[in-house]
Order: sequence, then C-alpha cells, then structure tokens
Amino acid sequence: MTLLQNDSVQSSIALFTAWTEAQMAYRDQPGVSVAVIYDQEIVWSQGFGFADVQNQIPATPQTIYRIASITKLFTATAVLQLRDAGKLQLDDPVQTHLPWFTVQNEFEDVPPITIRHLLTHTSGLPREANFPYWSDSKFPTLQQIQETIGRQQTAVPTETRWKYSNLAVSLLGAIVAARTEQSYESYIQENILDPLGMDSTFVSTIPKNHERLAVGYGRRLPNTPTREVMPFTECNGITPAANMATTVEDLARFAMLQFRAGDGKKARPAGGNQLLKGSTLREMHRIHWLDPSWQNGWGLGFSINRINGKTTIGHGGAVLGYRTLVRLDVESKIGVVAFTNADDGDPFIYVDKAFDWIGKAIMKATRPKKDTAVAEESWQKYVGKYRSQWGDMQILVQNGELVALQPNLPDPVPFITKFVPVAEHTFRMEAPMGFQAPGELAVFELDDDGNVVRLRTGDNYSHPVSDW
Repeated sequence: MTLLQNDSVQSSIALFTAWTEAQMAYRDQPGVSVAVIYDQEIVWSQGFGFADVQNQIPATPQTIYRIASITKLFTATAVLQLRDAGKLQLDDPVQTHLPWFTVQNEFEDVPPITIRHLLTHTSGLPREANFPYWSDSKFPTLQQIQETIGRQQTAVPTETRWKYSNLAVSLLGAIVAARTEQSYESYIQENILDPLGMDSTFVSTIPKNHERLAVGYGRRLPNTPTREVMPFTECNGITPAANMATTVEDLARFAMLQFRAGDGKKARPAGGNQLLKGSTLREMHRIHWLDPSWQNGWGLGFSINRINGKTTIGHGGAVLGYRTLVRLDVESKIGVVAFTNADDGDPFIYVDKAFDWIGKAIMKATRPKKDTAVAEESWQKYVGKYRSQWGDMQILVQNGELVALQPNLPDPVPFITKFVPVAEHTFRMEAPMGFQAPGELAVFELDDDGNVVRLRTGDNYSHPVSDW
C-alpha cells in the first residue's frame, strides 16, 4: 500500500484541500501549487485556482513559477561541488577568484570577505548591486556589477551579524563561472538539473509566453476590482540569486537529494544523481551562523529554522508576481514545496499546514511497527535502579521502548535516553544531549542466574541498587 492510500494520509490531504480552497476564496488568491515529499517519492501534489485568471487556465503541479531566491540553493550546491572537486576553498578571499571585487570596506579589524561569508550572508555587503532593479525591473548585467562594485561599500563589519545579500550570491555565481570557464547557467544545467531529471526547470530566463508559466499578479489593492499583471523580469547579473523558474514537482527532485545524505556510515559518494557526498550535504544543512534568538540560523545556502520543536531547512523566494517556499525536515525526510503567483501570496501558510497535517500523518504511517509485547517481556530483567560514582539512573520500559532517566532531576523527561537493541543485552544509546554519549553502547552484564550485575555505558559502568 502506498502512502497516498493510507487512511490517515488521505484524511489529512482532504482536510488540507478543503482548507486551502477556502483560504484562496476568502483571500482572493489567483493560484497555488503544492507538493509533499517523503524521502524519495512525491506523496501528493496538486494545483489550486488559476495559473492564468483571465484565460481560466488552472494551476497544476506542472505549472511553472518563477522561484526567485530559491535559486540560491542551486548556486550554493554548485559552489560545494567545486569545493569538493578541489577548485576552490570556502575560506578563500573572494578577490582570489574575482580580482575585480574591490568593494570599499572602511571598518577596522575585519577579515577579508570569503566565499563562506557569501554563502552564510555574513559578508556585511549591501543587500543589492548599485542599481534600483527592484523598483524599475531593469537588472544589471554582470559586467555592469563589475564596473560599479568599487563604488559600493560594506554596510556592517564582516562576520558581526547576519545580513541578507543578493549581491553576495550573485558574486558566488560569478565565481562558479570563473572556476569552470563556462557560464553559470550552463554549469547549473549540466551538473545539477540534468542529473536530477529537472526537465521543467529554467536557469536562463524562461520565455514570457511559455504555455506553462503562471501569470504573476500584484497585490489585491483596496477599491480595485482586479489584480495588476506584474512586469516580467530578466535578472541578468543577479541570475544566481533570483532567476530560476520551475514546477513544484521538479523542485521536489532537488529536495529528495537532501534526503540522500546518509547517516555517516554509508553516505553515498558524489556522482550520478547524488551530486554531492553525504557529508557535504550534512555540512550544508547544519548551522554556520546562529541568530541571537536561537530559533533561526543559516547553513551553507540553506535557511535553518526551529519550528514546533523540529529543525527544518529550506529557502523562500519573492520576485514580482510570485512568492515561493521549500521547507524540509531532514530527520523525518518530509518536505513541502508551495508556489503562489501573487505578490500577496503567502506560501508559508500552506507549508505550515501541510507539515502540521499531512506531514504528521506521513510520520505516523511510516513509523516502524514493533513487536513490543515480546520485547517488553524480555527487557524486564534490565528494569530497575542503578548507581555509579557520578549519579543515579533508572531503567524503565516506556511506550514500548527501553529508556534510562535521571530521577533526581526536577523534570527528567527532556533528558531521557532511549536504548535501541543491537545485540543480546546490548543497546545503542539515543540521547537528546551530546554529553549523554549518544551513539555509544549500553551493555547489561548478567550472572549465571540471568541477573544484571553491571551496566556498562561506553567504557564506564553502574551497578544495580535495591533502593535510593
């Protein structure tokens, strides 16, 4: 049975569909396309409303949208491919690869701006190149950026705060071109899109009259009966930061790559449609800059957020007429992609609800089923109180799992360690805190009568006690 046939998943999709249709009606939205991913499959995808309101062309999972800043994830992937190939290092100064990078920096005691700074938005560079393209839709060429960057200066000291910059990622695209001696567009096409089978994705500007391109609409303004069709943009030198166009199903293929990172033991090597080593993907996904709130941060290209107790990665996008978002939970291998074709489209609300409803149903449907009755009976010999020189521990069977807790804590629940069976009397510890030795073994040593005489955790040990 497929996930789509699971009753709980079907019910959650029906709920999401009814809610989305109502939201679009009350918010008077033109179109939305959504895809929900589990590991290496698209569980469900659907379009709502219209890709073209005037001609009543429905939005579908095959509708193409401008994805704007989600383009940055492809640029970051290209940079990491080149790093792994030995063609650059993340801590190389930008000027090493772009001698024309002569931005003014009047701050004292700051390091040179590096590729890593560009990837993590910690360069201190201005948000944009020295042109008003978000106002007049006239985007500069790379040559124009090169000619004017010497007139720009850093806005904040490098490495002192997170500061989003389209200019920074445009420079990364220029580095990709410089190190490969081919255009940025052709590199992305040949080394990322083609291997992933992303046949409905455009790096160079999609033709304005493409039959599957959603029309981009403006905001719904007061006392205005219809939405304005927004100007069509050609991002030129800002292409590596904002120019791509694709479908939710095509972007799902890129999302699936992120779930092929491996667990560190059997991570796939780069090659074919793997594109990057598992270790490199994990490097991109983890925090490289943490916001002072501790709820948001930045990886190498990826936005990282803490939402409802779960860590997710992804990126949003906004260009005239389109608002887009991809969010992934790498641990559970669930992802959601939502594209809208309006300036007041809000892909976040659709992604939030899809995760909350459909994502939870998928997690429930894919949770391994355990023969808990047999396991719990065989584990009873381990249950009890244990003491070492450093503290006390109690072993319990809880919800079909063997767990260890520290009973002296005011609230031990957040610090519970799970014992996952790997061999006779031997368990691997899964713990929320790194100082609790996650990944190491817990071994119960028994006497000839089958009684526990010692519990080894790592290379240390505790002894059973009858009471505290």
